[in-house]
This record gives sequence, C-alpha cells and structure tokens, in this order.
Amino acid sequence: MSNFEVRDNSYEAVMSRRNEIMKKAVGIDYADFESGAIAFDYEKMMKETGYTLEEIQKIQSQTSVGNTPIFELKNITELARKYAAPGKGARIFVKDEAGNPSGSFKERRAATAVYHAKRLGYKGVIAATSGNYGAAVASQAAMQGLKCIVVQECYDSKGVGQPEIVEKARKCEAHGAEVVQLSVGPELFYTFLRLLEETGYFNASLYTPFGIAGVETLGYELIMQMRERIGRDPDVVVATNAGGGNLTGTARGLIKAGALNTQIVAASVNLAGLHMASDTMFNKKSFTTGHTGFGVPFSTWPDRSDVPRSAARPLRYMDRYLQVNQGEVFYITEAMAQIEGLERGPAGNTALAAAFSLAQEMDRDQIIVVQETEYTGAGKHHASQLSFARNNGIEIVFGDPRTEVAGKSIVIPENPGMIKAVDLDMTKLRKSLIKNAVVNNKVTEVCDADVAFLAVETKTDEAFVRAALKEIL
Repeated sequence: MSNFEVRDNSYEAVMSRRNEIMKKAVGIDYADFESGAIAFDYEKMMKETGYTLEEIQKIQSQTSVGNTPIFELKNITELARKYAAPGKGARIFVKDEAGNPSGSFKERRAATAVYHAKRLGYKGVIAATSGNYGAAVASQAAMQGLKCIVVQECYDSKGVGQPEIVEKARKCEAHGAEVVQLSVGPELFYTFLRLLEETGYFNASLYTPFGIAGVETLGYELIMQMRERIGRDPDVVVATNAGGGNLTGTARGLIKAGALNTQIVAASVNLAGLHMASDTMFNKKSFTTGHTGFGVPFSTWPDRSDVPRSAARPLRYMDRYLQVNQGEVFYITEAMAQIEGLERGPAGNTALAAAFSLAQEMDRDQIIVVQETEYTGAGKHHASQLSFARNNGIEIVFGDPRTEVAGKSIVIPENPGMIKAVDLDMTKLRKSLIKNAVVNNKVTEVCDADVAFLAVETKTDEAFVRAALKEIL
C-alpha cells in the first residue's frame, strides 16, 4: 500500500486549510497575536519581522532600493495657484519612487519579503497581484537567486486582458518569473493557495509585516529629505490608497521619524458602482489599483487580505480620505509630463490629482508631499488606458469631471481649475470598520480589550467606539 497521501484539492477543502497553508508559507503563527474576540496585538505582529528600520534600510540598499529623490513640482504648484484664492496654493513635492529597480515603491515591500524568504531557506516566492508588486517581487527574486511565481487576475471571460495588467505580466516575465494568469473570480485565491501548498514557496504577500515594514523606510526617508531640504516637516503627505499598505507603511515611517504633526491624507479614484469581482465590469475600469473598489473595502475590513491578519491597516493613521475621478487623474498625468517633464504612471498621480486640489485650500507657505510615483509605458500609459476604455464603449469627453460615471464615461476637465477632490465621510468609514469587525468575527458582545483595539484601529477613542457599538449590537 502506498504511503502517498492524496490531498483533497476541492475548493472547499483548500479554503479550509488556508490558515495552515499560510502559516507554513509565511513562517508566522498568527494565533500568537490574538487577544480578544476582535482584538489582536498589532505591534507585536509588526515586531515579528525581527528587523529594525535601520536593518531594513540596509537590506534594501543591497539591491539598490530606496534613497529615491524628491522633486518640487514648481510648475504644477504655480498652476494650482492660478485657481486658488489669494495667499493660497501650497508647494507640491513628489517622491520619485519610479527610481527603484522595478519602477515603484513596492520594491521596498518586495526587498524585505524576498530577503527574509532567502534567509529562511525558501527556494522561491509567490505573490498574488495584478499590479506593480508582481514586478517588484520578480525583480528582487532575480537579484536574490530565488524562483518566482506571480498569480494575476488578468482577463474577463472573453479572454480580454487589461492592458496595464498585461504590461505587468511582461515585466514580471522579463525578470524570469512564471506568470499564472486567471480570469476574474474566486479562483485567484484558490489557485494561489494551491501553488503555495504544492511548491512550498514563501508567500511574499503585500500584507505581511515584512511588506509593510519595507514601506516604513519610504516615510522615514521622506521626512529626513524634507528636513534637510526645507528645514521642517511637510504639513501634509498624500498617499494613493488601495489595499492600504502604501499609506500604513508610509505613516509608520513618518511616526518613527518623529513627524507627529504631519497630516496623512489618502487618495483613491472614484469607481463607485463598479464591482471589482464582476466579469462584465472588469474591463470597464481604467484603473487597476488606487481606486475606491479596493481602497474603501480594505480600509473598513483590512483582514479581507490573503493573510489571517493584515499588516496594512490604514484607518489607524488616516486623517482624511479624498476621492478624485478618472478624468482628473488622466489630466494631471498629462500635465505632469508636459509642464514638469516627468512622465509617470497613474497610481502615484491619483495622489497628485488630490494634492493639486488640496493645495488650493492651503496657504502658500505650506508643504504637500505626494509620497510616490511609478514607472509608465506600454499598457500602463494613460493613452493606452484611454484607448482601451473607448474600445470598451466608455464615452470619453471634455467637461465637468463631477458628471463622470464610472464604467460609462471618463470626463477630462476642460481646465485644471475643475479638478476638485471630494472628502469621503471618515465617521462613516470608521463606523463601517467597527461593524465589519463585529459581523465578520460573529461577535455578540465585546470586551474592554476589543473596545480599546477598535479605538486605535479607527484613530478615535473608546467613547466613539462604544457609541458605534450601540448602533450595531
């Protein structure tokens, strides 16, 4: 009789093994951090990386990650001032993360995760991502001599792929990675889990402590550069928000640098009405990341990620959440190329569009830093995205961006003064997080530890949490 064990690979069986698979693939037992029906020890989990900020800086420098320049966008600042009230129009700076080897800030996350995988003796790494992170992991794996698999949600049921995602696949393959491309749907996480189990590779997830700790260097570096350059901390840092790791890591780096009075502002593209898991809507969106379809759900329920407890928890750090439309981001992307000489991709320019609007309500002597840019080209270019949108029946017109309807139209502003970011309701988002924590954990009553945890999670206080809980329980 054979000793070979036949594993049940049905969807239900694989999903039931997810915690066991993740524990083996990450080297972290998330049960060690649990402390209540809802609460867990987040800071203890973050310390699980075993690396100090200084050690992570050294790890990243070994593969030429980090120490990216900061540019002052003088021409865009002057453009904002033309539409601002007298005395208004803050100076806008941008940290050029496109200078990393694979062209985005996500190389910081990947460098830490891949280094740790090699240190633990894993033969390869796997990442489930349709974005820049795949290219970053592939790049770092190539430098560290590890195998790499990137799992992408790429196509609709007709086999039509998003041009930006197809471009990312090309970049991953250029670094020697194997790319597994799937259609939109639940098979992504299922396939990801099976590959982790079958290969024994390290889960280089975006949402592990290693990934988020890698972004802390960005926030820390940004503050040190601004202090050296202008002699003080910026008033506002704007971060494009999707899964939350960008904002979380940057904010934690700011705090470690002692920039406690800098406001943390999130920015996402408004894709209201488009369901991210819908096959018919998959190719109706012109942004594959940095949009509300990821930004809002991940902010209000971080543990929807591919690990039991996500290290990306943006509402802990977020002061404001601004929403901009697709046409506004395309406009500022073109403006950045034509008047600043910097051609960069739309993800970082989501934050730039919000910053352009925000600058007009701030004083001239105040400082805004957009904390990242990304590479662009081929399918990632805004011209490719607009062509793809037109081919998918999206109306592209010039007019008032407020009339834009995601999935039906892209409205390019007739002039830059029409770029107006809209505040999302932070109270509503915070209450939504509390409700999700109660419902998803099937909680009927909470303890004091849970209340204290939720107060930190929502950047509020225990009185706010208890009042919100009264509406739910």
